[in-house]
This record gives sequence, C-alpha cells and structure tokens, in this order.
Amino acid sequence: MSDALPLYRAEQVRAIERAAAQAGIDSHALMRRAGGSAAALLRARWPWARRVGLLCGAGNNGGDGYVAALALHRVGLDVRVVAVADPATPEARAAAARWRETGQGVIDLAAALAAPLPPLNLWVDALFGTGLSRPPEAGVAALLAAVREQGRPVLALDLPSGIDADTGSAPGAFLPASLTLCFVAAKRGLFTATGREAAGELRLDPLDLPPEAFAEVPVAASAIAAPSLRGVLPHRRIDSHKGRHGRVLCIGGDEGMGGALLLCAEAAARAGAGAVLAWSRPAAAAALLARRPEVMVRVVEAGEDAAQDGHRLRDALEAARVDVVALGPGLGQGRWGRALFETTLASDLPLVLDADALNLLAESPRPLPAAILTPHPGEAARLLGVSRVDVQADRFAAAAALAERFAAVVVLKGAGSLVAAAGATPRLVDAGNPGMASAGMGDLLTGVVAALRAQGLPPFEAAWAGALAHAVAADRAVAAAPRGLLAGDLLEPLRRVLAP
Repeated sequence: MSDALPLYRAEQVRAIERAAAQAGIDSHALMRRAGGSAAALLRARWPWARRVGLLCGAGNNGGDGYVAALALHRVGLDVRVVAVADPATPEARAAAARWRETGQGVIDLAAALAAPLPPLNLWVDALFGTGLSRPPEAGVAALLAAVREQGRPVLALDLPSGIDADTGSAPGAFLPASLTLCFVAAKRGLFTATGREAAGELRLDPLDLPPEAFAEVPVAASAIAAPSLRGVLPHRRIDSHKGRHGRVLCIGGDEGMGGALLLCAEAAARAGAGAVLAWSRPAAAAALLARRPEVMVRVVEAGEDAAQDGHRLRDALEAARVDVVALGPGLGQGRWGRALFETTLASDLPLVLDADALNLLAESPRPLPAAILTPHPGEAARLLGVSRVDVQADRFAAAAALAERFAAVVVLKGAGSLVAAAGATPRLVDAGNPGMASAGMGDLLTGVVAALRAQGLPPFEAAWAGALAHAVAADRAVAAAPRGLLAGDLLEPLRRVLAP
C-alpha cells in the first residue's frame, strides 16, 4: 500500500541504524543530524521562544539533546540543560563534552528537584527515546511531573519519555508532548494506546538515510489514513443493479436495544450494500420500518424448543440468500440471542461479529475462519480471558492473539484501531477522534464492514477499509466539537468517504 506509513518496533529501528552504519553513516553523524533537525524544527514551530530547557538522558537520545542545545545556544537562545544521568555512550559523551565547552554547564537531577524549575518558554524531552520500556525511576518521575505542572510546550525527540516505543503503553509516569519529532522511522507505539495522545503532533525525519538501510528490515505495521481508501471500491457501472452489490443481513435488536440494530442496518445501506435485511424483535422492527423503510425487516421469535428453533432459523437463513451476516448489535445474551447466535455460526456465511455476539463467543470459543471480529478492549479481554489492562498494555499482541485464537480477522477498536489477521502485516487506523467515545459507534462500524465484505472485498481488506472509512467519516463529522458527536452523524459523511 503506497499510501500507508511503515511502522517499526524499537529493535527494528536499531537494525536500520546498523545498516546505515554499514553504508557509511555512523551514529555520530546520525546524532548531529538529529540534534540539528530538532533545533531547526523548534525555531520554526516556536519562533517566539527565547528560553529553552533540555532534558537529557544517558543514552543517544540524550546526545541528540546536547547537540540541539548547542545549536540553539549558537543562535542566541538562553538554553538550560538538565541531565538526569551522566552520558553512557561514546556518542552522547562527545556531544555532552561539546556542550560543556560553551561554559553553560549542566543541572543534575538532584539540583533540578531541589528548587523550582526555571521559567522557560518550552522544554525539549531528550531523556529516553526508544530506550525505556519500564516505569521511570522515582526521581525522573518527579522531574516529569514538575515539567508537566509548568504547562509549557514540550518537543519530544523520537518518543515522549515514559511511553513504550513498541506498544504505546505508559507503564508509569510519562511526559506528554506538544510535538514529537521521530527520527529514522516511525515507531508503532506513537500511533495507539497512550502513545497516540502523548505524542501530540507528529513529524518524521528519516535523517537522509539511504533506501538500502530499510530494505532488509520488515515492517511491523502500517498506518493508514484517508488516502488509503482511494480505489478500495471500484466505480459503479452505469448498468449496475442492487444484486451486484451484496445482500447484508443484520441480526439483533432484542427488547430495549433496537437502536443498535437500526444503526448497523443503516450504516450497511449507507456504505453501499445493494440490499439490507434485518432480523429483530417486534419493537425494533417497527422502529426500523419507520426510520429506514429501505431495510427489509423480519420479526424473528424463539420458542421453548431449541431444536425446533434451530431448524426454523436455519431454513429462514438459507431462504434469505444473503452474502454476509452482521451479528451482535443489540443481540442480548438471553435465549433469543443465543438461538440466533448458534444458528448463524453454524452456517457457512461470512460473518461480522460485534457486541453480544462477541460476549457469547467468549463463553464458547471456536475458530471462525469466515468471520471478522470487531471487539473493543473490554470485549477483547473477555475473548482472551485476560484483563482490559492487559489488552491495553500491548494492543498489537492482543490483536494478534485474537486473530490466532479464532482464526479470524480482528478489528481491535480504540485510539489507533488495529486490524490483524494471520500472515498479514497489521494495519493501524491513523484517523478518528475522541468524539467517537459515544454509544452506537461500534454498531455503525459493524454495518460498514459487513457492507464492504458484501461488495466483494476480502475479509482483511473489508475490515481495515471499514474501520478507516468509519474513522474518517467521524473526523469529517466532528468539525471542532467532539463533545456530543452521535453515531448517526457519521452516516452522511460516510457516503462521501466511500464515494466510488
């Protein structure tokens, strides 16, 4: 995918740097480029800043900070350096020595904690970069808290301190950035979980590394944004008819949960399915017919005889002649929902499972090679038998584990939604906003993914394209007011996002 941004783990970035060294670009050169790039970006982004503080760690990220400090000092800025430890690498020691030659000196951690921080215009975070995957020690955590309390802009070099480069989690204290300047290659932890918010605005500087430095290093994930949707769906022929664009059956809408099914069915229709059917309880059926008469609604009931219900539902499912079933929005976990769940899973139809269908699957796990699962972190935790905290601590690992356990395509929802499948490079949705934290968004996504699957997209492509279209539609609908965004607000932008 030419529009996707390659994402890497920290060890892969180090492999790229080793390949660059073999091509004649050593770590000293990389440090000079990184520090110079940081200083130039700072002056361009905050031209009014005259007093700048730099937080420098012991490793090469700290060395980048010393180089940036020297460059800023040379153009007349008032620069203060706070070093939490002595430089520990040859490159960092050389950079620190060049800084000390200016006579400006360094404030150590103890001194920084003993008195209020100086009244600076902004801070540069060059503490850890990709070198930390554990909570910062107490003294450093106190320093990060003091910088946060000042409320000044923060430019993070490579990675905000306290964020895990591989997972995006924050195992302890962390320092949010206003802007993160990522060197060499994009780290995948900056695009999901806490890392997504902590990074602030993102910039990438490859430091002029040659393409061959990247050639032998596999990509850990791909970040996709609105341009990745170009060409996903073909332009419709003039002689198109509804039979060419798939039939989606949405099942759910138990008592009191009809809205979930309505949103799912309407999203499937707005995402281009040729025909949308819905099976529900009577109350949901009435609401659907009133709101969206284009949807073909059938009231489905379950009796006392489970075997008889199963035969009747199987016959009805076969007669419906659908291409994809979206199962779960408002399904419930009672006898009615369970009967529909078992009947649908026993079919050979392509499935999109969400909500209570996932909760029922967690009770009776089984491989579903024809399915796309769309869990939020809580549902993912139940499916894996772990805690929600475990899922969020490593969303990449959780998505991969779900795909392996259920032999299915998985959309792990959340900030930086992940799409995983066995043998495929994970996709990370680089779109969406906090306004999506409202009821019904997941029901909408289920319908969108089912519609794309019905229109002929393979499961993995339908999953990532559906998740991306959903997020891009939310970005178009939200304007500047995320609070109060409703799932239904996405339906009209969705049509334009999937215009072809």
